Amino acid sequence: MTTSPHAELTAALTSRWPEHRVAPSLSRISALMELLGDPQRSFPVIQVAGTNGKGSTAIMIETLLRAAGLRTGRFASPHLSDVRERITIDGEPVSEERFDEVWRDVEPYVAMVDEQLHDGVAMTFFEVITGMAYAAFADAPVDVAVMEVGLGGRWDATSVADAQVAVVAPIGLDHTHILGDTIEQIAGEKAGIIKPGSVAVLAGQDPAAAKVLLERAVGVGAKVRAEGPDFALLERRVAVGGQLLRIDTAGGPVGDVFLPLFGEHMARNASLAVAAVEAFLGSQPLNPEIIVEAMASVEAPARLEIVRTSPTVVVDTAHNAQAARATVDAVAESFDFQPTIGVVAMMQDKDAEEVLGIFSEQMDQVVVTQVRNSPRARPVAELAELAESVWSPGNVHRADTMAEALELATMLADTASAHAGVLVAGSVIAAGEARDLLKRDDA
Repeated sequence: MTTSPHAELTAALTSRWPEHRVAPSLSRISALMELLGDPQRSFPVIQVAGTNGKGSTAIMIETLLRAAGLRTGRFASPHLSDVRERITIDGEPVSEERFDEVWRDVEPYVAMVDEQLHDGVAMTFFEVITGMAYAAFADAPVDVAVMEVGLGGRWDATSVADAQVAVVAPIGLDHTHILGDTIEQIAGEKAGIIKPGSVAVLAGQDPAAAKVLLERAVGVGAKVRAEGPDFALLERRVAVGGQLLRIDTAGGPVGDVFLPLFGEHMARNASLAVAAVEAFLGSQPLNPEIIVEAMASVEAPARLEIVRTSPTVVVDTAHNAQAARATVDAVAESFDFQPTIGVVAMMQDKDAEEVLGIFSEQMDQVVVTQVRNSPRARPVAELAELAESVWSPGNVHRADTMAEALELATMLADTASAHAGVLVAGSVIAAGEARDLLKRDDA
């Protein structure tokens, strides 16, 4: 079986130092940017960090900016299915041809940085793809780039740019083996995106995290717009296909905002996104019509996304305790599943026992499985053993692959009740794999 040049290129890129291993430094990406002529300085940047919600918030920010008439670039991390998802221009992933062309343009310079072995490490996959994004956005050119942080913030490759607006979504305990095992330590890493003279737009935070973020903003002379005093989600109610919001903005309350996403966390992310765009525009509040138009058109793949009906199958990226809590609360509120059959695959570096405990509040039965092609995947037997300490053993099922897990879960739902549903969660990779399988089958 032959592979395409794009597939070969992607395989070579992803074989570099992987994202779950960390070589904390901005030296390599800075060296690459200098060789490329510092493309990251040719447009303003809105940078988005946080433990959960940064991806959906970045999507909403991009959608609002486009509705306001601006040409956008958005960098996302990680991708669900295709590496091209990480580099989008005007809301669409770059084509295979354009992706390959950008790589060919930067490849000689990446090789030069590799030869220098900054800190004894060649450029990582994440650094290379970040550099490609900045180069592609400069070539487009875009009016503004929305950059989602990969991990942390202070030394994340996206931080090679000095963001005009630094957005910090809610911070929780995740990646503790890398970022620190306290909220204060993690907040300190994420606070690194707040640069001198920028505007820090802060979601509601744990008091310990808020203190660290505010101290950083004061220390570098950044303005602050904080959830509560400066912007807020005022009201929301469940609606068919999503929810109706009333948001407090710079221009006053804006009501009848339909958001086709589920859960209070998504509603608050929408409020955060509006505040971020208003901080970027600066001179005047967003027109309420732009807010209403943009939010109604938001698409956030694998964020409680309905990917099949009969039975309903919902896919979500929740992979830590904070995200799991938001997911089960949203499912309970927005879906009347009786019962809910879970499909769960997780990574070895996550607190599986805590996450499974939260999932069990909504999942009546669970099918545990393992994602393919990831050295971080938690083995089925290990995950099943943990699951059997949470559910009764009779309600825990095993499947070697995601395809088998989905087949078993839909069969269990079909035989249980006409109102049964399936919820797939546990990791971003699992959500992407399930989504691809289900959409391919439907096609």
